Amino acid sequence: MIVQDDNSSCNYDYDEVLRKSLLFYEAQRSGVLPDNNRIPWRGDSAVNDSTPDGKDLSGGYYDAGDHLKLGLPMAYSATVLAWGFIQFEDAYEAAGEVDHMLENLRWFADYFIKCHTQEHEFYAHVGSVNGDHGYWGRAEDMTMDRPAYKVDEDNPGSDVVGGTAAALAAIAFVFKDRDVKYSAILVEHARELFTFADDFRGKYSVSIPMAAKVYDSTGYMDEIIWAACWLYKATNEISYLDRAILLFNGESFLKPYSFGWNDVTVGYRAMLLQLTQGTDLQDTSFKLGVTAKFLTEWLPGGSMPYTPKGLVFRDNWGSLRYATASAFIALTTAEAGVKKTAYRNWAKTQVDYVLGDTGRSFVVGYGVNPPVQPHHRGSSCPDEPAPCGVKYLGLAAPNPQVLYGAMVGGPDANDNYKDARKDYFKNEVSLDFNAGFQSVVAGLRHLQLIGEL
Repeated sequence: MIVQDDNSSCNYDYDEVLRKSLLFYEAQRSGVLPDNNRIPWRGDSAVNDSTPDGKDLSGGYYDAGDHLKLGLPMAYSATVLAWGFIQFEDAYEAAGEVDHMLENLRWFADYFIKCHTQEHEFYAHVGSVNGDHGYWGRAEDMTMDRPAYKVDEDNPGSDVVGGTAAALAAIAFVFKDRDVKYSAILVEHARELFTFADDFRGKYSVSIPMAAKVYDSTGYMDEIIWAACWLYKATNEISYLDRAILLFNGESFLKPYSFGWNDVTVGYRAMLLQLTQGTDLQDTSFKLGVTAKFLTEWLPGGSMPYTPKGLVFRDNWGSLRYATASAFIALTTAEAGVKKTAYRNWAKTQVDYVLGDTGRSFVVGYGVNPPVQPHHRGSSCPDEPAPCGVKYLGLAAPNPQVLYGAMVGGPDANDNYKDARKDYFKNEVSLDFNAGFQSVVAGLRHLQLIGEL
């Protein structure tokens, strides 16, 4: 939907985008669905997910168009969504979506608590990659084995554990004045997980080879620092900030590939900029400058290429996730007072590309000519009780169920895009794609509300 503001300039309805993005997350829910489930084609699924000794692991979110539950991208997604809500809550208020957002965040946190089965034990992956990816059908109809894999002291996973500590701390901050008891529970789990991540170092995708098939991690220091920043935010205990700064000052300052599930370096740098305003960091002008330098290279005139129609282009698989996640970092950095006009204006160009500036939307169920064949098993299936199977993967027709709010992967370097379910490079959807996208949309709506956009 396009609306006209009082100055007759064209703007997209960011409220509607937020509402629909939240519906996407609700469509990804696993476990026993709540009584207020708003997705009519979804039902209870994977209710028997459990550890080998029978502890309950039901709940959480399916990662993408498949039915795996994957701790590292789930933790990243939860943290970025919570961060966007913390900074731009007025956007959710304007959209009438505060309660749905809180339910969304609680669904993440409740699952992470289940996965934290002992002080130094965390279940980071549920499902067999081969078994899951060999099945095209509804989550509600799954019958394959769904093994669960953990990290512990002997087989550590500082990346997924640190990332989850960050997520729980961020969500604890959201609830600290809304549900004090619940917030305290989340903080306690976050503390234990942070200590576990920091004291027992290692990559989860080494400890869990199955995880390397889908989300192979390249490092863990970024998540440890990220967690320390969020614990400081949640507790105001200076020891966490001191730890973050100590680790930060020991890191190299190379440019990250992107901001995303595998590397939150730019995120913790932006957080440290906000938390300290640079006053407590060594060589501040250089080390905090790397955040701005990262963004400078993504803005026009930097080293990053652009498509002819204006999308910053990092990679052919899920091109829109890279642009929108970096746009969110631009807005958070602008909130700290850095290059406010340039970063805000650029973020808007990237979001508006997604919403329709090229003549089509890349968000299912929104705007002009949106995608109708997202690479997503459940939404490709007909209404029950009709059976579903692999023939629906290649069917040249719209998905019978509308996966409202899902941002698809996006176009190639020349703006070419084909709405075809089999092409997962362009039509995959995932928790992490929508996280940066939803949060930057909230940021733009906030700027509208305060009259600065």
